[in-house]
Amino acid sequence: MRRDIQPNEQAFSTKEVAEEVGIATPTVRKYGQILERNGYEFLKDGDRRIFVQSDIGALITLRDTDKPLDDTAKDLVDQQREKLKASNETDIALADTYENVPYDPNQLKEVLKYVVNELAATREMNVQLTNDMSQLKTTVSRLQQDHHAISSNIGNSAQKTNVKIENLTKQQEAHYETLLQQDKNHYETLLQQEKQKSELLQKELQSMRQEQIKEWRAQNDFNKRLEEAIQKPKGKWNGLFSLFRK
Repeated sequence: MRRDIQPNEQAFSTKEVAEEVGIATPTVRKYGQILERNGYEFLKDGDRRIFVQSDIGALITLRDTDKPLDDTAKDLVDQQREKLKASNETDIALADTYENVPYDPNQLKEVLKYVVNELAATREMNVQLTNDMSQLKTTVSRLQQDHHAISSNIGNSAQKTNVKIENLTKQQEAHYETLLQQDKNHYETLLQQEKQKSELLQKELQSMRQEQIKEWRAQNDFNKRLEEAIQKPKGKWNGLFSLFRK
């Protein structure tokens, strides 16, 4: 147990020590772990370290050392043990000296003052811890609300996106069906027009064939009459003229 703490000595938090020494808060924790690992003793409030001026000096020594941190920490532990040993010897000597001396009221007053200051410091630390816990709870609550809001927004956005996709898909399908129907109607119209053209062509061809047949028949009749007129020996000229007259 540490006996090198002076009455009314100021205590520092980790954040205050970091500002005092000029290092980061995680570095303060790292140096504290190195010191404890080698046997250094800190005042503790539960698992939380309470720093005094001698602890700040130890951290500054670790900060400025050129040796390995563990070697420097061992040197600091040896120094602390020497101080604690000297403090214990002083306490024993005082106890032996004043064993048979009446209790000094002034000493009692100093002890009570020290206890009161320690209680005030502890109370202040508890208030700070309570405030920190309250802020932490508030932050956690806000984060939970933000998470819920973000989750809700994501869900709503996903739902809206799905609805938009479904609507676009339906619109696209309807558009395709309209185009197909238009193409179908267009093709049917073209096909009907082609059928009509084909029928007209067939009728024209049929008419041309009939005209050609008529011409062939007329030509055949003419050829027959001409042949008959040529074969007659008498009156051939009269017959020939009569052929043309017909």
